[in-house]
Amino acid sequence: MKITVTVLIIFTIIFHSCKNETKKTDTNLENKNVDFPTYKLIGEGENIIVESFDSTVIDLNKYNHNNIIFKVGTEFIYTYEHIRKDNKVQFFKKTEDNSGWEFVDSDSIKVLPKNTLSISVLDGNPLSNSIPEYNQTNLKYILFDELSFSISGVIENEANLWMHPPRDYYFKILELNPFPYIKAPYKIGNKWNWSLEIGDGWADERWKVWEGTIDNKYKYEIIDKINLETEFGQLDCYKIKSSAESRIGKTELTAFFNEKYGFVKLNYKNIDGTKTNLELIKFNQ
Repeated sequence: MKITVTVLIIFTIIFHSCKNETKKTDTNLENKNVDFPTYKLIGEGENIIVESFDSTVIDLNKYNHNNIIFKVGTEFIYTYEHIRKDNKVQFFKKTEDNSGWEFVDSDSIKVLPKNTLSISVLDGNPLSNSIPEYNQTNLKYILFDELSFSISGVIENEANLWMHPPRDYYFKILELNPFPYIKAPYKIGNKWNWSLEIGDGWADERWKVWEGTIDNKYKYEIIDKINLETEFGQLDCYKIKSSAESRIGKTELTAFFNEKYGFVKLNYKNIDGTKTNLELIKFNQ
């Protein structure tokens, strides 16, 4: 059986696609916790805030120690559904020859394909083997089985929490949407922006085709704090409304964030007017 491992080269995408390079600010925050290495937070303007360590710190878990939600070994399991513009629910499965994927109508077959996604937090920093300066907590995304997975990342610290969405097979469509992202202070009315260049390698005739690079401009706002019914009972969640706009159109994401479980619901409106919903159903820490 062929083992397929997809590694997403994210450092280049994040920190070299934004218009402004990440720089130290005049008001860098410094963490003094003795349980893990001291770090400073760097970033300004529309940049994502990241941890910066002294060059002598060689601990492979240095970007993981301060995580509250994305602790090493934690697993998040989500269900998903694709909703067409006519409100018909679809899932997806691999093609018979394993060369791609295809939609499956939820009411057309007796046995539905697996419609869960596992995201687990890896020990150390595996992506630093190919990207020495990689400065994120590494995540492993499993859609079908342990033999086919991808690795990407999340940034979690006291200034913000930002994560890569799943982007394999059907989930490539989410590359055009706002990424799950919340920025301190966690309070209603907080607003922030971000931007990212996206190449046409993410295009697909099933939703949108373009040539060259687009510049997605994102807008985020915490619009409410609600008590949400979830698989874990009633949870206090921040409701984050966000949009992304470029020359090819507009997308949206409404995210529900809990300070223990992270993003418990992600409701996307895609570039073609369809919807993608993700809901956290298991949290193993």
